[in-house]
Amino acid sequence: MLKRSDFDPTALLQFGLFMSMSVINILKDCESNFGIEGQHVVNNALIRTGYDVGKQIMENVEIPPDLSPIELISFLTTIANTQAWTSIEGPEIENERKCSFNILWCPLQDVYKAFDCRVQRYLVQGIIDAFRDTSPFDLDYQVEFTQTIPAGAKYCRFIVEQKQQGDQDKWKEYTSILEQKALKRMREKKKLIDS
Repeated sequence: MLKRSDFDPTALLQFGLFMSMSVINILKDCESNFGIEGQHVVNNALIRTGYDVGKQIMENVEIPPDLSPIELISFLTTIANTQAWTSIEGPEIENERKCSFNILWCPLQDVYKAFDCRVQRYLVQGIIDAFRDTSPFDLDYQVEFTQTIPAGAKYCRFIVEQKQQGDQDKWKEYTSILEQKALKRMREKKKLIDS
């Protein structure tokens, strides 16, 4: 495709934005019309899509034998961030149990509102699940964000840290909070329309 003289590859960015906005609108409409069931249908489809992406990453990556688990998770995260999301990131390995990355630029930052980023959570959940299921290491890590560009920050900040035994999954817990918040917003919006 890059060699075609009749196609501008930068048009793919616009296509991706178009698809991303479609997904958030599908989720909002399913929540509005079908409540929690509609929300789960869309969210589960996104998790499956993310899982497929994570599996493809694992199938196509060569893991050096001397790579530590934290180096591997940082490396895999960089692949997901820069290839699947086409974002520009600044990764850092902080210690043997913790790494982080800053998303310095994201193609969605100018079109998504802060709450819209929840769509990405399901794709990320699928990728996390695929990495856990297919890695040669035990990659059971906490993933959380501390700030996002659509919420007004200069960059999105994510922390990835090895789970302690018995820890609840922070990513899934916060996802559940956002799901409830979305449904509450839809109920309030319907009340306004109906009154």
